[in-house]
Amino acid sequence: MHTARRLLAASLALFVAVPAAQAWGPMGHSIVAELAQRHLSPAAEQQVEHLLAADHTTSLAAIASWPDEIRNDPSQQTLWKQTSKLHYIDFQSDTCEYVPPRDCPGGLCVIDALNHYVSVLGDRSQSDANRLQALKFVVHFIGDEHQPLHANFQQDKGGNEYQVQMDGKGTQLHRVWDSGLLYTRGLDWKAYADVLDVQTPVALPAPRAPLDNPYAQWAEESCQITRDIYPSGHKIDQAYVDAERPVAEQRLREAGRRLAEVLNLTLGQ
Repeated sequence: MHTARRLLAASLALFVAVPAAQAWGPMGHSIVAELAQRHLSPAAEQQVEHLLAADHTTSLAAIASWPDEIRNDPSQQTLWKQTSKLHYIDFQSDTCEYVPPRDCPGGLCVIDALNHYVSVLGDRSQSDANRLQALKFVVHFIGDEHQPLHANFQQDKGGNEYQVQMDGKGTQLHRVWDSGLLYTRGLDWKAYADVLDVQTPVALPAPRAPLDNPYAQWAEESCQITRDIYPSGHKIDQAYVDAERPVAEQRLREAGRRLAEVLNLTLGQ
């Protein structure tokens, strides 16, 4: 596991309200998954299709929001309770430097969740059912931690307690970043992925030491972004959309590329 993480690090964001537990909402998660799937190696693509066959799909976008959807599934309430705290990390310092015992007590955060589920996904001795579930969480959680407010240091539950006005409606900053900014494009998720995918390949930030946990770096990047996204006067106006939507789109592109790299390394053995 440590070797795989070092290899990964070295090789290496119309308004609608959505439930607060989601990051990016279904649109954003579908975009990330689609961008990643377009850049899978043949070996990784074969494994993805093999695992997804049990769900009668070949599309990562089709399962990208499943870890949120189980919240409303009576048959999955035990799993939801076990995983609901794994979608985010609450940094305890505005330095945004990850300190595991302080910021991820008991391993209950998105960083440790990714370490765990990537390990399960890459373990061929596990059942296909376990690996499929792990794939769903990996796809989703990499999207989650690239949504800046899922790695926040403010004491406002990731912007859920920060009220704003957008299009004359009251909402929370978290919901604006989940989907509000993206829906101002007026595109469906596949068309949005097309727009992002034809741009110049995204330049990823250079890996930083320690190189054994890239998931921590990705969360730290999100945390640092949150320093600048709280709107003046609690209003989301066109100037805010023009300034921050490119940031959200950059995070989507980074998440898509990184998800592809994780899957290629984990499944392409």
